[in-house]
Amino acid sequence: MSDIAPPVVSTSSDRPRPPTRFVAYLLIAGVVFALGLNWPLISIGLESASPWWFVVLRVVGAGILVWTASALTGRIKAADRRDLPVVASVALGRLTIMTGMVYVGIQFVDAGRTAVLVWTASLWTVPIAAVALKERLTAVRWAGLAIGIGGIVALVEPWERDWSDGDVVLGHAILLVAAILHAAVSVHIRGHRWYSSPRDVVPWQFLMATPPLVLLALLLEGLPQIDWSWGLAANIAYQSAIASAFALWAQQMVLQRLPVTSTNLSLMAVPVVGLLSSVIVLNETLTVYAVIGVVAIITGVVTNIVADSKAGAPTTSLTPPSVGVGTRAGGAEER
Repeated sequence: MSDIAPPVVSTSSDRPRPPTRFVAYLLIAGVVFALGLNWPLISIGLESASPWWFVVLRVVGAGILVWTASALTGRIKAADRRDLPVVASVALGRLTIMTGMVYVGIQFVDAGRTAVLVWTASLWTVPIAAVALKERLTAVRWAGLAIGIGGIVALVEPWERDWSDGDVVLGHAILLVAAILHAAVSVHIRGHRWYSSPRDVVPWQFLMATPPLVLLALLLEGLPQIDWSWGLAANIAYQSAIASAFALWAQQMVLQRLPVTSTNLSLMAVPVVGLLSSVIVLNETLTVYAVIGVVAIITGVVTNIVADSKAGAPTTSLTPPSVGVGTRAGGAEER
């Protein structure tokens, strides 16, 4: 059982339904590998394109894909105006600002460790969700969180960084701010009362993100200068279809079923895949501390999943039972 809100009765027969717990964890596994494998690809792609224009290519490509898929399946629907706050939160907070910051930060920090820093979002989710959603952490979840954070510290190896180098400090600062923003958007998605299915709002999120991204790219980098190749095209295709369209949809589906803290703890496995794939693809160094960190993060993730599966009753309440249209994330009975 998971920490979910009591059901909100709806008068709508087609209100969005969250996935089952089993499907939610399958989606989390897919996101972990999709995003983990993407970190070395980002580093490789930045050899051929500047950061902000690379983000534009990724988001525009994903937008074209999801709009085409929606058109072919007859699922183009205007987003309910009551869902616009979360559409804007994902489009501007995650797709525009956070993604851009990651692409800038990865120029100063190794790809594997960039993945680790960004996914410290699991740490920042705890206080944000506790305040905004009143989510309560059990002792076992605290243990899983502590073990996972310890693993992150071991992976980053802060004692090995040259903190006198301004670029090192800037890169780490940018990535930590991106992590906090990532956590805040996750909490917003979890606490939002949905009136549309995430599948229906994803196209609008990419559409809303495109104009500000293009404007930022023009202001910060001028006209695009891209060294096109088949390798870059394949790189952008992966990032657009898998790391963007699929990952964004899957995370929003998962956050309708599982608590935001539980979800982000499970996604702490992303930097593990990111680091290992960077070692294989980019020949980054895998130290003893990195191995210890990987083991600790996996232990933290497993601890969290076990705690979630053994929870006998909801431990957080997003809203008291009421009558209305729409459903909060996780606010439907388990199927």
